[in-house]
Amino acid sequence: MTAQEYKAPESVTRLEKRALVVGVLGLIGCILGWIISPEIFFRSYLVGFLAVLGLSLGSLGLLMLQHLTGGDWGILIRRPLESATRVLWLVAAFFIPLLFGMGYLYKTHTVGGEVRGGWLDLPKYPAEGGLSEMQSWWLTHNGFVFRAVLYFAVWILLMWLFNTMSVQQDVNKEDRKLRARIKFFAGPGIILYIFGMSFAAFDWVMSLSPHWASTIYGFMFVAGQAISAMALMILVIVMFSYSEPFSHLIQARHLHDLGKLLFAFNMLWAYFSFSQLLIIWSGNLPEEITFYHQRLSGAWGLIAVGVLVLHFLLPFFILLSHDVKRNRRLIPIVAGWMIAMRVLDIFWLTQPEFWSSPFANPAALLWDLVAVLGLGGLWLWFFAGQLKRRPLLPLGDPKLEEAIASDEH
Repeated sequence: MTAQEYKAPESVTRLEKRALVVGVLGLIGCILGWIISPEIFFRSYLVGFLAVLGLSLGSLGLLMLQHLTGGDWGILIRRPLESATRVLWLVAAFFIPLLFGMGYLYKTHTVGGEVRGGWLDLPKYPAEGGLSEMQSWWLTHNGFVFRAVLYFAVWILLMWLFNTMSVQQDVNKEDRKLRARIKFFAGPGIILYIFGMSFAAFDWVMSLSPHWASTIYGFMFVAGQAISAMALMILVIVMFSYSEPFSHLIQARHLHDLGKLLFAFNMLWAYFSFSQLLIIWSGNLPEEITFYHQRLSGAWGLIAVGVLVLHFLLPFFILLSHDVKRNRRLIPIVAGWMIAMRVLDIFWLTQPEFWSSPFANPAALLWDLVAVLGLGGLWLWFFAGQLKRRPLLPLGDPKLEEAIASDEH
């Protein structure tokens, strides 16, 4: 096997060009949104940012999980996973506008006559109606910025570490110490990723409702990111399968394995989401139940039903099918659907803090779409460029031959 044999097919170049067009148009729309209505824009921008963050961080988590378990399922997608992690540099740049939008996201505002949010300007402990003692210490402007820098520093360090060792493995194929070192770092790396993403979810999303808290909240985002990343990998692998030499390497069993993992991650996300709802609803404490009361009442309740049916129940029954998971035409449709559902879930988690109804301001829905397409297009453009930088198979992995062996053997 040579690196030249496994370079990115022409379809990657086409993806790169089309994604750049969408991204630039979306970026122009974002700039217009920032100028026209910065308050609405930043609320929508948060949705787009969390969506693309999930693609990179979910890929980082899957990459470390594959190194830790050594499963054949991850051999074919390792290089696409590595490429997705390298987009973290761009995602870190995407976070910068949120620092300028903190005043629009984390200050008190009125929704239907009710005052919400506002840790930036809520009174500190022990004032009545203000933040708790812990929140007063944790939720500060400087602390928010410092922790964001720390989160990205840890994630980018992990990205650099595993990408560097992967390149070294291609050069030193027989280096067993290197393989052991990769596996050794994968375990602590996963823990760092989960803890970092959990605290980031607390800071960036849960703090939109500062009087409400849930310790399982961050795990919902981790599971959701695994869904996004696995769905993306299925789309990428299917795209590769239409070009040589990958058309002879990518088999139905590979798609079946990835489809099973997508099913498992969706079940994990549903478990975390239902567990949080069950615990808080059964506790029925006024300061806790408001989170779900906002999201299960009125038109937001319709979105909640949509998340339940379209994000969980429908994919659950579809992915139960052995044939669907092995079908090269059907499984990418399911994967693309799951990415869209992740955006819907993020929308449902964040926007009820700002709007009494999802249809209260049609312009907000437009900016939601613009932000997702703009950041998503630029993310895909950068991702496609990374795919072209290295061979699309980990040529130094000793399990590669076994992973791509034909079913006929």
